[in-house]
Amino acid sequence: MASLRLRRPSLQQLLLLETRVCATIASGHSDGDSISHTLTHNIVENLLAQGGPKRWSSSAGGNSSHDAQPLVEQSIRTLDGLPLPRYIPPRVRPERHRQPLPLLEAIQEMKETDPSQRKQRKFDETVEVALNTSVDPRRGDQMVRGMASLPHGTGKKVRVCVFTVQDVALGAAREAGADVIGDDALISKIQQDGSSAINFDACLATPDMMSKLGKIARILGPRGLMPNPKLGTVTQDVAAGVVAMKQGRVEFRADKGAIIHGGVGKKSFSVEALQENIEAFVRSVVEARPKAIKGQGIPGYILKMTLSTTMGPSVPVALSSLEK
Repeated sequence: MASLRLRRPSLQQLLLLETRVCATIASGHSDGDSISHTLTHNIVENLLAQGGPKRWSSSAGGNSSHDAQPLVEQSIRTLDGLPLPRYIPPRVRPERHRQPLPLLEAIQEMKETDPSQRKQRKFDETVEVALNTSVDPRRGDQMVRGMASLPHGTGKKVRVCVFTVQDVALGAAREAGADVIGDDALISKIQQDGSSAINFDACLATPDMMSKLGKIARILGPRGLMPNPKLGTVTQDVAAGVVAMKQGRVEFRADKGAIIHGGVGKKSFSVEALQENIEAFVRSVVEARPKAIKGQGIPGYILKMTLSTTMGPSVPVALSSLEK
C-alpha cells in the first residue's frame, strides 16, 4: 500500500481513524491486524516527517518542537506499540434519586430560587401538579375526568361565556359577572367565523341550549369549551357556575400515560394558599376515582406526585403527607 499523504491531522482526526480501525478489528475481519499495522505505521511516519500534529503540550521549560511531546496517553498503545492519542471520555452525570418531601417542605423548596443555579424569571410562573395514577386510560370504566374548585384561584383572569335564552338566567349571569352572554346569534357567528369568534376562556350553558350547541361542537370541543353535564358546566344555576369559574375552577383528566396534570396557582402565592389549592385539587381527583379501581382514597390509586413551576425542576411529594 502506498504511503498516505496527510496534512498534519489533528488529534481528533487521529482518534476517529483509530476508532474506525478498532471497529474493523472488532467486526471480525481477517485482515484487521494488517489494516491496523499499515494505517498506523503510515500515519505516524507522515506525522514525524511533517513535524507532528498541530496540538503539542509543552514539556518543562521547552518551547521548541524537539522538546515538545505529543498530547497522548502513554499507557494506551495501538497494536503496533505506538502511543494512541489521549481519549477524554464524556462526562456522565449520575442520576439523582431525590427522596419525597412533605407537602409543606416541597412547596417551600419549589418557591426558593437560587440565582447561582437558576436564572430569575421575568414572569410569574405557574405551579403545576402531576399525579401518576394506576388507571388504564384505554378502558372506558377507568377514565378520570372532573373539575376542581381552588379556594384561592389559579391567578389567571378567566373570561366566562354563558349560553342561554332564559330571561332569569340572563339576569343572573350578568349580576354574577359573566363576560359574554351567548344566544342563537353568537352560535351562528361561531359557526360562520370559526375559532376567530371565540373570545372567552370558559363556557356555561343551560340545558335547553345543548341541542343548539351541537352545531358548533366541533369548534368548542377540541378547545375544551364544550359544556358537559358531568363537569357541572350545564346547569340552571348559572350564577353559581360563573362565580366558581371566576374564582378558579380547574378541569383535569388522565392522559394516555395515566398522568393527571393541573395548574394550582402562581409562584407568587403564599405557601399556605398553594397548600390549600393543592389539597383541594388532590381531593377532587380522589373523589373522581373510578369504581374499577378497588379501594378508597389515595393508596392504590395515586402512585406518585410531583410539584414544579413553568421553567423549574420538579419536587417529589410524599403521599403520606396528603392522607388525612
